[in-house]
Amino acid sequence: MKLRTPKPGRSHVARLAIPAALLLAYGGSFGATPAKSPLAPPPGIQDAARLAAGGMLPPGTPLHNPYGGDATVARAGAALFTSMNCDGCHGADASGWVGPDLGDGRWRYGGSDTDVFRSIFYGRPKGMPAFGGVVGADGVWVLITYLRSLPAPADEPTESWPQR
Repeated sequence: MKLRTPKPGRSHVARLAIPAALLLAYGGSFGATPAKSPLAPPPGIQDAARLAAGGMLPPGTPLHNPYGGDATVARAGAALFTSMNCDGCHGADASGWVGPDLGDGRWRYGGSDTDVFRSIFYGRPKGMPAFGGVVGADGVWVLITYLRSLPAPADEPTESWPQR
């Protein structure tokens, strides 16, 4: 059985293709900062649940919803919620279906704006996809503004079960 060896010129082309693509992506210089895209990740979020090299977490910055309380943005968020098929899991008006109710004030991974941002932008295990690559940080804030505009439920969510 004879092993096939690559022709001399082909392996050199393959070795140069990846570095050439990286050079193009970084504007020809590895020291240069790539241009910001509209879907660039948000500022670093400090996450104590992650394993930190040397025991030092990277610095995080507080996230702030720039649209908080804006009714026009909330209406746009309702349209985005439907167009991104969020209602396919979370039901009409985010009232819950396969995915949890997003208007009842109960949050599995925390209900602060930063926690909800993480859930939408980066996704969560067991079903919540990461939408940050599709809608970007701005789109996530629009969705959060919509979720915050939802009316409180008529029945209070169960906080604990009564002891018998």
